[in-house]
Amino acid sequence: MNEQDIQEIVKKVMASMELSNSDRKLGIFDDMNDAIAAAAEAQKVMQKMPMDFREKIISNIRKLTIDNAELLARMGVEETGMGNVGDKILKHKLLAEKTPGTEDITTRVWSGDRGLTLIEMGPFGVIGAITPCTNPSETVLCNSMGMIAGGNTVVFNPHPAAVKVSHLAIELVNRASLEVGGPANIATSVTKPTMDSSKTMLAHKKIPLIVATGGPGVVTTVLSSGKRGIGAGAGNPPVIVDETADIPKAARDIVNGCTFDNNLPCIAEKEVVAVESIADELMYHMVENGCYVASPAEIEKLIGTVLTPKGLNRKCVGRDAKTLMAMIGVDVPSNIRCIIFEGEKEHPLIAEELMMPILGVVRAKDIDDAIEKAVWLEHGNRHSAHIHSKNVDNITKFGKAVDTAIFVKNAPSYAALGFGGEGYCTFTIASRTGEGLTSAATFTKRRHCIMADSLCVR
Repeated sequence: MNEQDIQEIVKKVMASMELSNSDRKLGIFDDMNDAIAAAAEAQKVMQKMPMDFREKIISNIRKLTIDNAELLARMGVEETGMGNVGDKILKHKLLAEKTPGTEDITTRVWSGDRGLTLIEMGPFGVIGAITPCTNPSETVLCNSMGMIAGGNTVVFNPHPAAVKVSHLAIELVNRASLEVGGPANIATSVTKPTMDSSKTMLAHKKIPLIVATGGPGVVTTVLSSGKRGIGAGAGNPPVIVDETADIPKAARDIVNGCTFDNNLPCIAEKEVVAVESIADELMYHMVENGCYVASPAEIEKLIGTVLTPKGLNRKCVGRDAKTLMAMIGVDVPSNIRCIIFEGEKEHPLIAEELMMPILGVVRAKDIDDAIEKAVWLEHGNRHSAHIHSKNVDNITKFGKAVDTAIFVKNAPSYAALGFGGEGYCTFTIASRTGEGLTSAATFTKRRHCIMADSLCVR
């Protein structure tokens, strides 16, 4: 081991010690106004940075995310009680590797007899972001990279149930900047995020853009703020399986997608619509892949446990199948990954987005009936939908009918985020406002720069 290796080890140890001690409040303020003011000052520096310097910061965010993936995952599960550590580690590594950076910021150009025109992507300034408890640190880190790539800084109002892990992610973003010579406070937040701090952010004159990732209530609030809003709201993604599908593979893919991080991702399969002729075979293979077929009596108990007069029982969200069954007094083997049952599309555990590994199966007469039921179940959220089929006409017909931001064919739902599929990663999927899978380009304004009667030398 040479001197340089020793120095690198010392740096890592010191960084780890600092992370757990004095700098744990890096970017965190007691008052939202102070958090916004600090981010505004940092944005003045950020806007003047060359693109390659922004990329240095983003590259270091990627590195620190991977280095701290297990810590972030464990903190997230411990604080929220949702999901599982193994899948959250994978999610952090995925976002570190596949979230677009400055390569997403491009310039269009054309010239003609009357001169030259450029269309540049410029920053909004300070972006306000509301983040969820389902994917807290993932959303903070993913959003930060995209927003910084566009020359912005960001103020977060995290979900109160995920404050600690969200703050750690914010601190990592600032540490990544400082380590390469960038400014502090490129991402900020408040010690105790509340509805009041959110209102302050929504109304602040230095916040021109609000990005909300969460339930329908928070997105509606943002879109009613009078400011430009990007809303990543709810979904209830159906998956169709028709008679042409590879049934064993479809079953495996559906179970893998539905159970990933205990069904917390908003894109995950929430219910199955199976053509009658293959429904029994599909359920057989789902059982082979770790599903438990709940009895009608057990399903009734689950309804009373999972659903409350005010909506989902938060103690059930993101829990594993064994835990959910234990809540109704049923002990199942530890290898059970998902609870399945048959029901009509109106069944409360099918029509409602659950965010837990309970998967209802709805039978359909044929593909047209399946599409009609799946479109109804998606509830017009235009978020995500999936299909297993080898019939291109069926795939095309469903894709046009459901009209979602994400449409996965013959793969687990998470293929949409570049995990086992082509594409990039994001945890802010703006179906409601139409941006779809957000990236760095989403967080920029288009600016036309015109030079009349000059610089055309053709």
